This record gives sequence, structure tokens and C-alpha cells, in this order.
Amino acid sequence: MKELRAAPAVETRKTEPANALPKGGGFVLPNWLAALPGVALTFAIAVLAYLLRMIPGVATFSALILAILLGIAFQNFVGAPAICKAGIKFSMRRILRFAIILYGLQLTLTQVASVGIVGFLAVSATLAATFVFTVQAGKLIGVERKLAELLGAGTAVCGAAAVVATNTVTEGSEEDVAYGVACVTAFGTIAMFLYPLLPQLLNLDARGYGLWSGSSIHEVAQVVAASLQNGQVSGDFALIAKLTRVALLAPLVLSLGYLRSRRREENHASAPAPWFVFGFLAVVIVNSLITIPVGLKSGLIQATPFLLAMATAAMGLETDIRKLMAKGIRPFLLGGMAWIFVGTLALLLVKTVM
Repeated sequence: MKELRAAPAVETRKTEPANALPKGGGFVLPNWLAALPGVALTFAIAVLAYLLRMIPGVATFSALILAILLGIAFQNFVGAPAICKAGIKFSMRRILRFAIILYGLQLTLTQVASVGIVGFLAVSATLAATFVFTVQAGKLIGVERKLAELLGAGTAVCGAAAVVATNTVTEGSEEDVAYGVACVTAFGTIAMFLYPLLPQLLNLDARGYGLWSGSSIHEVAQVVAASLQNGQVSGDFALIAKLTRVALLAPLVLSLGYLRSRRREENHASAPAPWFVFGFLAVVIVNSLITIPVGLKSGLIQATPFLLAMATAAMGLETDIRKLMAKGIRPFLLGGMAWIFVGTLALLLVKTVM
């Protein structure tokens, strides 16, 4: 007799509605909603950073450095809740890139042109030489290349904003960014207090002092504070030179992105494309050709450092203070070497060609 075999049971699957809860009772939030807690946390830290600047003496430090320090303190003494992770990443990436695009509103092509072709070439040479010197000096004293690049960009271009912008292609750790921001802020602050004491000693007139301070001090706010100590003429020339350096942030980031992509291609890996830099350039062009309503432009310019403070707060919230301390003193020494180099080279060029 032939054995009778039961027909295989037909497997039936129960169709679940698209918005059903996953097993275990969890609930998957939409991406934008999942980001809200973390964005709110970075927003709160940025607000606190601005409030702290109202304390006498604290205003010396930018909101960016205060936000990253507050973020580090919160993360290492309290700890960011897991629900905030998505929003912290959002602030570090999307909000950062948007803020850098808005940074272009502070610059016009006319301002860059006003420094003259010789001045532009001198500022460009100072920036390039400072960056290359910092990276090579870092190699000699044993500082990791990524951190050296961040220190070089922060010293050569525009301080903390350049550090966080450059890291979009350098891809250093959050500890690298925190160290870089703290280092360039420290030496920029020293320069802000030291430079106003030197014009007579160095035999610099108002124009020369303005060009020197604008070509070598780190942050825009530090440049303004230091240069205006010597009068409005110095302040005007300092701001022109400084904004020329800011304009060169885009070519620097694009160049680093290209070089990194070439290295990645050799290893068959992908490199980040800094497309936001083209947004920065587009805003500069629009700001040069079109009259943007004063109220709108003013509001966006004021919002830019706040958004950058949110981004640096997020970086602080991702920073392990033990890893930060483990980097030691050598990167700080490198930052000091870069500061001395940019100040010396800029002074030499002001004295000879600018």
C-alpha cells in the first residue's frame, strides 16, 4: 500500500496595518519627530551659553566654546538620554551645514575685492602656508593628522566655525573637534588682549595694524574687539581682511574633500561630499547681487552663531572627556606653534607687500 502523506499546510500570513506597533510594545517615531528631544536639548544648551555670556568677563568667550563645554559637562556628569541621540546627530550634521550656508550672508564679493589683488593673494598665502605648516608640524611632534587639520583650519581661517566646518570632510572624532575648538579659542583670546599693545612697538599704522589683526587672529569677534582698540580705521581694514579669510573657507573645505576622496578611491571607500559649501558660495553671490530686506538679513545673521552653538553643543554631548584628556599636551603645543606662525607670517606680509 502506498503511504498516505498529508498535504503540506499552506502558510498564511496575517497582514498587519502599516501603523501597527512592533512586537514588544515599542513605537517607531517618524524621523523628524524622533529628532525633536535631542534638538531641544542642544537648543537649551545654546540658550544657556548665551545667558552665561551676560556674566561680566564670560563674554570674552564665544557662545560656540561655551556650548561645547556645557555639552561636555552634561554628557560626562549627567549623560544624554537615549531618546536624544537622533536629535544630537541631527544638530551635528544638518543644523551645522545650514548654519555654514547662512554664514555667507556676512560676506559680499565687493568686500573681498576691496582688499585688492595683492592683499587677497597675501591673505590666501598666509592661510595656505599656515594650514600646511600646522599639518606638517603636527606630523613631526606626533599629533594625529585629523586633529592637526582641524587646528590648521581653525588657526588659518576663522576659529571654531572653521574647525566644525572642516570636520565635515576631515571626519575627526568629537574629541578632536572639542580639542580643536578649545585650542583655537584659547590662542585667539590671547591674541585679542595682546595685539592692541603692539602697534607702536611694531611700528604699524592704523591700516597696517588692521590688516595684520584681520589676517592672523582666529575668530571674527576677536578680530573686531582687538582691531577697534586702535580706532575705526583699523577696525574697517581688519574686518575686510578677516572676511576675505572667511571666503576662503569654501575652497579649503572643497580641497580637503577632494584630497580625501582621492585617498578613499585608492582604498575603494567613499568620502563625504561637502555640498553645503556650494550653498555657502551661492548665498555669498546672492548677498552680493540682490538687496536682501534688512530685517530678514539681520535676523538670519544673528541666528547663524546660535545655530553653530547648537551644533557645537551636540559635539560636546558626543564627547568622552577621558578620550579628550588622553590626547595630551602636544596638540595644544601645536596650536600655539600655528598661532605664532600665522601672526609672524601675516606681520611680514603686511610690512612688505600689503
